[in-house]
Amino acid sequence: MIAVWIIIAVVVVLAIFVWATYNSLVTLRVRVDEAWSDINVQLKRRLDLIPNLVETVKGYAAHESGVFKEVTEARARVMDANGVKETAAAENQFEGALKSLFAVAESYPDLKANQNFADLQRELVDTEDKIQASRRFYNSGVSGLNTKIQTFPANVVAAMFNFKNRDFFDVDESEREAANKPTEVKF
Repeated sequence: MIAVWIIIAVVVVLAIFVWATYNSLVTLRVRVDEAWSDINVQLKRRLDLIPNLVETVKGYAAHESGVFKEVTEARARVMDANGVKETAAAENQFEGALKSLFAVAESYPDLKANQNFADLQRELVDTEDKIQASRRFYNSGVSGLNTKIQTFPANVVAAMFNFKNRDFFDVDESEREAANKPTEVKF
């Protein structure tokens, strides 16, 4: 009779462990999904600013059509991207195109003094800060989820319920190097 009670106790403890681990994995997955949604909101916000920014710069630098085309195409790639890896790659290309646009703007003092351009730049900087914060929140959630999925004994429960590792939303190497160097920003 004691053996039956021991078996029942072990089964109950095991069931509680599986239940608790499953719920914690679900919680982490939902946090990662929420963080990805936040990134998408901020990316859309930035993409919505770009047509106004391009039009403002066009008014002063109409002969720079190659840069405008590059920015527009990069914006379209971000809008069409699916998934973390594809979005991160499109984002890196888009940020490079944006740098080209701002380099063009540097050549036009009247443009830099334009209030609309200054307002758009401020809004873009604010949005970039929000994207970075969202990216950190997302990557933190992915780190927690992936760690839980890969560590024993939670990995057994994760495998039973088909939980998968998520991709980090990384910046490319050139951006990472630039982030580690002090730079002077001029607008």
